[in-house]
Amino acid sequence: MWIPQPPAEKKRIVKAFVWSIALYGSETWTLQKSDIRRIEAFEMWIWRRMLKISWTEHKKNVEVLKTVEARRELIDTLRSRQKTWLGHVLCHGSLVRTVLEGRLPGKKGRGRPKEMLLSWLLETDVEDMDYSQLKELAQEQTKWSRWRT
Repeated sequence: MWIPQPPAEKKRIVKAFVWSIALYGSETWTLQKSDIRRIEAFEMWIWRRMLKISWTEHKKNVEVLKTVEARRELIDTLRSRQKTWLGHVLCHGSLVRTVLEGRLPGKKGRGRPKEMLLSWLLETDVEDMDYSQLKELAQEQTKWSRWRT
């Protein structure tokens, strides 16, 4: 027999199970604006499903978030995970760091350059910082953890 759960418990279940599965491997995702919109729509869809709000009720997202007593945090969680992973990669010399920096030997392919994880992070969070400054910041754990949050 199914027993209805209070919203606080449902919210914890959603964050523990649904978000962890939805964000699996998100540390290496390169996001475009359309991807961000879809992730935000998915987040609102989850909250609406949790509250059993039909699309015919025409409730605004702000009202749904007030009911859940939450704010949009999925993209912030994703960025935080990416920054944590990036700090780990930048502190240690590895193949991943070489690929991330784009220093692979050989000919460059034709066409427009691919979107990079670094360009997305630097574009969204840090206006005055370039990659070399980001590498220096990653070497100092206390400063990196302040920037990451």
